[in-house]
Amino acid sequence: MSPVMLDLLWRSFWETIIMTGVSSIISLVIGLPLAIIMILTQPKGLAENLSVNLTLGALINGFRSVPFIILLVALIPFTRLVVGTSIGTWAAIVPLSIAAIPYYARIAEVSLREVDNGLIEAARAMGATKRTIIKHVLIPESMPGLVAGFTVTVVTLIGASAMAGAIGAGGLGDLAIRYGYQRFETTIMVSVVVILVILVCLIQWIGDRLVYNLDKRNLKS
Repeated sequence: MSPVMLDLLWRSFWETIIMTGVSSIISLVIGLPLAIIMILTQPKGLAENLSVNLTLGALINGFRSVPFIILLVALIPFTRLVVGTSIGTWAAIVPLSIAAIPYYARIAEVSLREVDNGLIEAARAMGATKRTIIKHVLIPESMPGLVAGFTVTVVTLIGASAMAGAIGAGGLGDLAIRYGYQRFETTIMVSVVVILVILVCLIQWIGDRLVYNLDKRNLKS
């Protein structure tokens, strides 16, 4: 592989890291609060509100039901409004984030729902406020599941970022399409696949280790 192609591969790798990293953080920052609201407003929740719960659930399900490639195209006007362009790395972050937020929100909701209701009732009996219960009961007790779900979300975003290359988003997906597929550069295609496999395995390993350590900590406590 020529030095020029190596430089292009390296640059595409970091574009993928940026797209995945930023959209993952956005999905966590917005998705987790949405999941908490869903848990609080559910029937017999700490702040039961069926109208909010049903409306929010419908919005989350609506965005989750749209295939990502369609979402990419449908959000082009909104993406252009937000970042000033519809192509490139930063433009891809918009649809990636919008796709990841409801995805992680549902995963986090499942983890929060598995918290023993007896712990919540005990905290309420001791006069704990909703904020205290969220901070010291819900989130700590569901942390292994939240981390595992976030790991799955990041891995999914890596695949989605590669798909975003189909509309000129940059990154490894764009490189594989432009050089590996359209120019029949087998070396580039194989290199991209190998990098993506290693990246996914590394992220999954880190996530699994974090979950393992959190589980051990919870057992000790």
